[in-house]
Amino acid sequence: MRKVFVIGLDSAPPELLFHEFINDLPNIRKLLENSIYGAMKSCIPAITIPAWMVMATGKTPGEMGLYGFRHRKGNSYSDIWIAHSLMVKEKAVWDYLGEKGYKSVLVGVPPSYPPKKINGWLVSCFITPDSSVSYTYPQNLKAEVEKVVGDYIFDVVFRKDERDEVKDKIWEMTEKRFELVRHLIETKDWNYFEFVEIGLDRIHHAFWKYFDENHHLHEPDSKYRNVIPDYYKLLDKEIGKTLKLLDEDTAVMIVSDHGIKRMKGCFAVNQWLIDEGLLKAEYEYGNVKRLEELKTSWSDTIAWAWGGYYARIFLNIKGREKNGVIRLSEYDRFRDEIADMVKSIKGPDGERWDTKVFYPEDIYPVAKGDKPDMMVYFDDLYWRSAGTVGHDSLYLPENDTGPDDAVHSEYGVFTLHIPDIDSKMVECSIYDFAPTVLSLFGIKHDLRGRSLI
Repeated sequence: MRKVFVIGLDSAPPELLFHEFINDLPNIRKLLENSIYGAMKSCIPAITIPAWMVMATGKTPGEMGLYGFRHRKGNSYSDIWIAHSLMVKEKAVWDYLGEKGYKSVLVGVPPSYPPKKINGWLVSCFITPDSSVSYTYPQNLKAEVEKVVGDYIFDVVFRKDERDEVKDKIWEMTEKRFELVRHLIETKDWNYFEFVEIGLDRIHHAFWKYFDENHHLHEPDSKYRNVIPDYYKLLDKEIGKTLKLLDEDTAVMIVSDHGIKRMKGCFAVNQWLIDEGLLKAEYEYGNVKRLEELKTSWSDTIAWAWGGYYARIFLNIKGREKNGVIRLSEYDRFRDEIADMVKSIKGPDGERWDTKVFYPEDIYPVAKGDKPDMMVYFDDLYWRSAGTVGHDSLYLPENDTGPDDAVHSEYGVFTLHIPDIDSKMVECSIYDFAPTVLSLFGIKHDLRGRSLI
């Protein structure tokens, strides 16, 4: 039986991995010589959570009720819950494989904390609080992890000004992760192995402006200008050492949950809603606050929003929200009018934006849980959404929650290396991953997407 080994590189974009950096990545380049590969369209929203679970389950964010890291609780204005593994009820590829007796090893696949039982071994992901908690399945695997790498690193705080610390910690985290992966390859009896390296995403967000000459805050002579290309070389070196441990007929995949690109700025969406009279709250210029810190007149509010790489806008509905004002019969009219207003927003210099507004019921077969009323990609995701208010302008040059130079893009990467396959480019979507993995094991299920082999 063939083995399948999946390398997950969070936020790897095809523009860099397949083109700009490929000549400096000898191990990945060699892999592509016998691969089908191409840009892989992510889900909506193109966000780490839910995208990795969309990939693994073949289900939409709506079917899983996962729309990002945080979600409203019971249509509250302020109560939230943070995504975690126990909220994923759908079967993933390793569950289907486990039913057939195949064993899996999972390392860092979001969201996998708290660790759930699988037919194999699991080390949880970047949402794990720290190494003091139970983060493996089975539980005794934790002692083995720490014997191999010491204090395991799940993630790095990257939105801070001490960039040397960020860089050094990401390097340490990644080297430890690959060391652990190699240990597990050699010591476990596995059929399916998937790990996700979150370090690439952190490197992109923390160092993009030093690397990209088109970034509006680019610093051409910075000592950090080579951090991103150097990190890709680190990944390639670690991948090369790892691939040497695999059997020759092992199928190897490299995938990413979404892509990445430069951030043009941050749009203060709640401040705009207040200015438009849709959100009834007051703010003072220069006194930046989160929406939760304002005195909001909910009984006079039509809509409010959450910030992030994409915006979630909620309407204040009678009978749904505590102080709702929009009658259900007026819901479609209000939502369409606000969507038209959002799509008409122009940039700071009056330039037209390619803003996209999505209604959950238009893009998912079902939309479970605490769904937003609309999801917004400002200027095709080039502009992040700021939930805070009190800014001197609606257009912020930097992120409002800490330094962050990059935003997500819709296309990540897909590669599938099989020794006897001819190299070719393919068009694919994130929904094709699960059917492709299952077909490598001769298993078919009625999932969204198609097998690429």
